[in-house]
Amino acid sequence: MNLDRQTLFLLGGVLALLIVASIIGAILKARVKGESGRRVVDNLNARTRAWWVMCIVFGGALALGRTALVVMFSLMSFLALREFITLTPTRRADHRTLFWAFFIILPLHYWLLATAWYNFFIVLIPVYAFLFIPMRSALAGDTEHFMERTAKIQWGLMLAVYSVSHAPALFLLEIKGMPDCHARLLFFLVCIAQISDVLQYVWGKICGKHPVAPKLSPNKTIEGLVGGGLSATAVGAALWWSTPFTPLQAAGMAAVIVVMGFFGGLVMSAIKRDRGVKDYGELIPGHGGVLDRIDSLCFAAPVFFHLVKWIWT
Repeated sequence: MNLDRQTLFLLGGVLALLIVASIIGAILKARVKGESGRRVVDNLNARTRAWWVMCIVFGGALALGRTALVVMFSLMSFLALREFITLTPTRRADHRTLFWAFFIILPLHYWLLATAWYNFFIVLIPVYAFLFIPMRSALAGDTEHFMERTAKIQWGLMLAVYSVSHAPALFLLEIKGMPDCHARLLFFLVCIAQISDVLQYVWGKICGKHPVAPKLSPNKTIEGLVGGGLSATAVGAALWWSTPFTPLQAAGMAAVIVVMGFFGGLVMSAIKRDRGVKDYGELIPGHGGVLDRIDSLCFAAPVFFHLVKWIWT
């Protein structure tokens, strides 16, 4: 797929931000001397290097087109589901059910997306997989914590597979007046979700004093949420020209992404606290696991997709 000028401009903007962040990181590494300061700078540089890799992979998939994006998101879903299931242990009797979840339901779901079979794509997991998972588990005959074990697998499929897949599903929509904006819509969604996380972290570090939910995530503050959320909403409004939205509509859609992304992070933090861990994994240096990086997208993607579908198609 040939990227249009607007999409190239957006990717160029991300490239410029990464270059600036890398330069700042190098300067800080040379100037900061204290032990604690060095740890902070090393973490910052590790995060920046990870962002380089993630942005290159995302930009490459975007350039290759819908099929490449579907493959990329399916791999993300596989890794995220693996992290979720690893964190929420199951029993031996669940192994065959998990085989179906990982190697039948997940690839079938993304195959339906790749072939644009929307009517089956939208119901496979929330209806048929929802019913199939307990049926298959019941055949194993292990009734100990049956509801809990079944719900874990269902939750994992809904979060890591179904919800996340609504991001590349934007390519299924026929947008009124702007038929070739799918790549830019996906960029808008991912950009606002991720930059909102970063800006909430920055604002929280600068002036955060009042935690939103101290027991779940003490680093998430009201000041960080408001400052980062407003900043991300302003970024969304500034990107209106790349979308079918007016500036006001773009700000509203960005605000929805911010709010849903925030609660996505909060819910996923609740799960981690319940399991007594800090991160879902260690695959992405400085960020944790795949699920740590896409927790906001899990909640924001389906809501954004359906708003666009209801209003602009």
